[in-house]
Amino acid sequence: MNNNKLTALIITLNEEKNIRNLMLNLDFADEIIVVDSFSTDNTLEILKDFPQVKVYQHVFNNFSEQRNIAIDYATNDWILFIDGDERISNDLKQEIQGVLNSNNTKRGYYLKRKFYFFNEPVNFSGLQSDKNLRLFQKKNAKYHGIVHEKLNFNDNLGTLNNYLIHYSYAHHQHFKDKVFYYNRLKAIEKLNNGTKPNTFLAVFHPIYTFLNRYFFRLGFLDGSKGFTICKVYAQGIKERYNEMKKLDKSSVSKI
Repeated sequence: MNNNKLTALIITLNEEKNIRNLMLNLDFADEIIVVDSFSTDNTLEILKDFPQVKVYQHVFNNFSEQRNIAIDYATNDWILFIDGDERISNDLKQEIQGVLNSNNTKRGYYLKRKFYFFNEPVNFSGLQSDKNLRLFQKKNAKYHGIVHEKLNFNDNLGTLNNYLIHYSYAHHQHFKDKVFYYNRLKAIEKLNNGTKPNTFLAVFHPIYTFLNRYFFRLGFLDGSKGFTICKVYAQGIKERYNEMKKLDKSSVSKI
């Protein structure tokens, strides 16, 4: 195990639009590993242009399992997880390298994310405080949860100053599909944890989500894109409760 070297991990499915630029962006990593869930576009063909990248294929069951599979392949002590639509700025690269070259005692670091929506930066709408634990030491690290998966440790952590750039949504339907997809997964997770559909929350949780993001989290300052973001997140919450109700009825009917 190389204590001061970095393995960049990416899980992919049909990332032909992003994968080349991402590989070029990760030129500072000592090892790059892609775990692909059988892409049907040109993702794998493009990766052949990067012979130093190690590519493995696994059937996708959930995000935690796929991330844990990727971690197992890493040969270095430090892990950087990055998604296909994210990029490391030059300042963040230097900051990461500074962490690796220092005598730090942190278990891991949160990366703050700067969102771009239709190629324009989003400054508010509840996204201004977004950060994820993406840089961490491999030892005993495991993800859990089927959506918004989390690592199995939450102490001795730091936060880096520079931002991870997230080119999150290319168009409105892409954004809506992604939000709905994650909320359907969240519905499954909640039912698995014993949470039952709640009519009161099904009505008021989406309303609260919109009001909180648009007014209290200052989405109105993002203009029309702020309104769209807040509305779609609220619609996603409604979809979560609809999915919970549908799945709950389906499970009852099978008893």
